Amino acid sequence: MAVGDRAVVLGGSMAGLLAARVLAEAYTDVLVVDRDALVGVSAARRGVPQGRHVHGLLARGQQILEELFPGFTEGAKAAGVPTGDLGELRWFFNGVRLAPGTTGLVCVSAARPVLESHVRARVAELPNVTFVERCDIVGLVATADRARVTGVRVRPRDGEREELIEADLVVDATGRGSRTPVWLEEFGYGRPEEEKVKIDLTYTTRHYRLPDESILDGDLSINPVSGPSHPRGAFFSRIEGGRCVLSLTGVLGDAAPATHEGFMEFVRSLPLPDIYEVIRDAEPLDDPVSFRYPASVRRHYERLERFPAGLLVLGDAACSFNPVYGQGMTVAALEALTLRTHLRRGVEPRPLDFLKDISAVIDVPWNISAGGDLSFAEVAGPRPAMVRMMNAYMAKLQVAATRDGAVTRTFMRVAGLVDPPQALMSPGMVFRVLRNGTRGLDPAPSWTPSPAPGEAVRR
Repeated sequence: MAVGDRAVVLGGSMAGLLAARVLAEAYTDVLVVDRDALVGVSAARRGVPQGRHVHGLLARGQQILEELFPGFTEGAKAAGVPTGDLGELRWFFNGVRLAPGTTGLVCVSAARPVLESHVRARVAELPNVTFVERCDIVGLVATADRARVTGVRVRPRDGEREELIEADLVVDATGRGSRTPVWLEEFGYGRPEEEKVKIDLTYTTRHYRLPDESILDGDLSINPVSGPSHPRGAFFSRIEGGRCVLSLTGVLGDAAPATHEGFMEFVRSLPLPDIYEVIRDAEPLDDPVSFRYPASVRRHYERLERFPAGLLVLGDAACSFNPVYGQGMTVAALEALTLRTHLRRGVEPRPLDFLKDISAVIDVPWNISAGGDLSFAEVAGPRPAMVRMMNAYMAKLQVAATRDGAVTRTFMRVAGLVDPPQALMSPGMVFRVLRNGTRGLDPAPSWTPSPAPGEAVRR
């Protein structure tokens, strides 16, 4: 039974695509509006500046994509996207490798634009979904009393005249630059409270082709994760088309230079030689490109007392996470399932009820990422006793995971948003952490390789 005639989704990235997928079950027509060209695009888009960099689809996200698009994972694999077990990747914390632990969870290692293009193609197959491309979103339209949103004003990028798209429901999935707080204020509503954790992260990314993939020993990725003891980090992954991608991460204002020499020097500064040894003789396919992420931002819409009917917010427009935790796409997928639950009641979702429900979805990943960022002493923010206790426990757990694959397994299942955080505190897990994590790690060995012949001038 249809809930309404037309739903309009603002934003055609992953959150918008997944919202369109579930809205198509309940509305006669679904329009997806975006400033970029969408159909048939598999390259990074101007409207998604972070799209060039490594993105993680967490295990729960992969499960939801499989639920919404049966056969999705096999289709991606058939198109050349590598996959592997999340707990068997080459993970490093504090410069030391975690003991592998088989999780049974699938890591889909695709470039963000390619992963998004696979999802978009499946959404485009839905007969009642239409993509409205290359349109700027000008603003919302509401009833005279501003109690209900009734549509959206857009301006085609190849024209000057605004157009009105009427809608029974408008879903804001425009990302961290969302203008809903401004629109609410213009309509006489309050702006949501914002919670920020300023990490000042920079990604610098380059793609490579390896002369011989056997140098990876069959591994899908190498991930030295940044932390207080080793603030510089990296994510190196095999992706589709026989290519590899390397994103170097700097926090608190540190950044890998976007030059060949500076990029390689940053790789040398990592606490392990693995990535340097892999890319030293690899063919660079592009120049390094950087992306800065100043702060994680959570907008607490659920705390508002009033909100117009006919408008919902989800994805990064509601909460934008530090991307090193790879949570954004998966949280958007969880929010899409929440939207589906509301739609299956057979009536239009009540905005504040929906926003309160997605706030509960956001709580766990936000606590994981915000708590992790607050482990850096330089990051400003309140550190109540629970945060301090959990960060101390997680430090011991990460040490234990270097010695016990069972700890790695549980840690990755929680980080993948499949198992609840309580799994890390079960009696058996606490025993393993105390047994293996109370003795500190030996310092990671330093290494100072000489440049490869000709490296200083190679591009």
